[in-house]
Amino acid sequence: MTELKDLARELDRFRLRILAAALFVLLGFGLLTARLVYLQVIRHDELSTKAEANRTAIVPIVPNRGRIVDRHGVVLANNYTAYTLEITPSKVDDLEATINGLAELVDIRPSDRRRFKRQLEESKSFESLPIRNRLSETEMARFIAQRFRFPGVDIKARLFRNYPLGETGSHLIGYIGRINQAEKLAMEDWEEETQANYRGTEYIGKLGLEQSYESELHGRTGVEQVETSAGGRAVRRLDSKPSTPGNTLILSIDIKLQALVEQLFGDRRGALVAIDPRNGEVLAFVSKPTFDPNLFVDGIDQENWSALNENIDKPLLNRAIRGTYPPGSTFKPFMAIAALNSGKRAASTVIMDNLTYSFGGRTFGSPETDRAGPKDMRAAIVTSSNVYFYSLANEMGVDLIHDQLEPFGLGRKTGIDMEGELTGDLPSTEWKRRRFKKPEQQKWFPGETISLGIGQGYNNFTMLQMATGVATLSSGGQRFKPRLVHEVEDMVSGEKRSISSQALEPIPLKPEHVSVIRDAMNGVTIAGTSARVFAGAAYQSGGKTGTAQAVGARANEKYSAARMAEHLRDHSLYIAFAPLDEPRVALAVIVENAGWGSGAAAPIARRVLDYLLVDQYPSEEDIALVREGKGVAPIGTPRKPADVPLPSGVSASVAMGLVAAPDPAASAASAASAAGAASSAPRAALPSTPRPAAASATASGGQR
Repeated sequence: MTELKDLARELDRFRLRILAAALFVLLGFGLLTARLVYLQVIRHDELSTKAEANRTAIVPIVPNRGRIVDRHGVVLANNYTAYTLEITPSKVDDLEATINGLAELVDIRPSDRRRFKRQLEESKSFESLPIRNRLSETEMARFIAQRFRFPGVDIKARLFRNYPLGETGSHLIGYIGRINQAEKLAMEDWEEETQANYRGTEYIGKLGLEQSYESELHGRTGVEQVETSAGGRAVRRLDSKPSTPGNTLILSIDIKLQALVEQLFGDRRGALVAIDPRNGEVLAFVSKPTFDPNLFVDGIDQENWSALNENIDKPLLNRAIRGTYPPGSTFKPFMAIAALNSGKRAASTVIMDNLTYSFGGRTFGSPETDRAGPKDMRAAIVTSSNVYFYSLANEMGVDLIHDQLEPFGLGRKTGIDMEGELTGDLPSTEWKRRRFKKPEQQKWFPGETISLGIGQGYNNFTMLQMATGVATLSSGGQRFKPRLVHEVEDMVSGEKRSISSQALEPIPLKPEHVSVIRDAMNGVTIAGTSARVFAGAAYQSGGKTGTAQAVGARANEKYSAARMAEHLRDHSLYIAFAPLDEPRVALAVIVENAGWGSGAAAPIARRVLDYLLVDQYPSEEDIALVREGKGVAPIGTPRKPADVPLPSGVSASVAMGLVAAPDPAASAASAASAAGAASSAPRAALPSTPRPAAASATASGGQR
């Protein structure tokens, strides 16, 4: 009996264990089922995406940057493809040893190492950085054969920006460069869509039109979905959305005229801006000296940067919009129109010019070449009388001068489609209160007004402001915001979108007053200070020379250029418009430290007007004289612009964008003469769009 009871007990225990095991199995299966439901149903979309991401990768496709061309289609900026040797630092154990090993296969210069080190400091370790750009086929073959030795190093095809004309128009075009850390931080404030459009992009516009029209030139970034191996290498492409290339900028600039003006300046410093008064389009935009923007594309090396940045001539300074200068006697026509418009002085009013003007115990002088005698407004402009405008400034006062001339664009930004424009200085009593901190410096003294009349004192303007002012004055008060870009061409549809200059509210000038100023400025070219320069011109123009002091003279000190350092001598200026009755061109030019306006600046202006109005390009001997500051009326046999090649060293096919730009390091044989299709292409005529409804006492350096 005992044995049976024990057996029953054992059976009960066994059944209990079976039940517990069954429950445990059921619980396990329940948990597995619940987990399966959670993963396969609840988190299906999330985990499916992650699984796909482990198998695939989204790679941005950087778009081709848009081209920049001049008004005739000559390419000023384009792209070409080249192979680069790149290192991903996070995948390399010993960077220095890796670079030394690569140097045994390809030519890695010290400048390449310095550039790589600088980019490494500005980038993240997982980013691919170029150690050597533009590999030759031989160098590529050497590396591919030894690739197994260099984990984290690979060859990539990249687009490079190229500026076929080199230094020509460099301040106008600007350049692109690698996005630095400060710019990356600034990008974080951009809209999300804009940030997304720059994924994979390593370069951005830095200066000039490359910077101002970045949104047009950049294009739209595409994406490519690729299947990847366990090691992260792309196996095959699954899907792609192509990038959209950037748009083409079609400028109003004539690059051959631009190159001519830069050639006429020679080694001298200065700026010239030429504008069409009928629509505000800029025809020439020159700042000298220039620089080669190609130096910046890969990251400029320290040697070249020092040569540019420490150069006393400041080649990186865009003098057309960031150089401010006293206008000298080129200010006198503006003073005259202000007097007529305000009613302060009639054109027929005669002032006796005794060559000196006394005010408050101080004597203000005239240049040695001036002539004494009675002078009305026309004679005062033609002979550039200082005394006439000393007295006029005293009669008007600083605030009336400011209020009359500020609408002409003097002392304020013009709104041109380029970043970095300076305001300049058109003084007033309020301006001086804002300008200076000490109370004793904030008060305006009547004696300070006198020198304003001849364009000295606190007056400081850019050549863009002066050219805009001349355009407004010569057109009878019609005003435009100046524009460098004429059209934007969509590279997908081919459609062209006009970038018209914005018409501003006209200045209410009386036609008879404008006629007085036009006639007086025409007299300057016939019997005045620029008569020798404009002798024999096939058109009638208006102009005014100016000589502005770079430094003030001490009391009773006689100006002597020969005794002064070159950078301290007077500036040479000239303003002009033509033809006389229906102006199509207005310009302002300055040649720094070159002396008389008629000797340096006016000859350059004459050649610009000849080019634009009568289709004449100066002879080589004439260009040589102008470069030396010895030019007057043109000499030699003028040429047709179509017969003159583009700047040397640029092939016509490259300049017209017909072939890819050559490797800048290639031999000179690849840069054929530009006397082909581009130079012989007909020049587009200027558009015929109808016009819509305190100087120190006795400063003897003449303002001419």
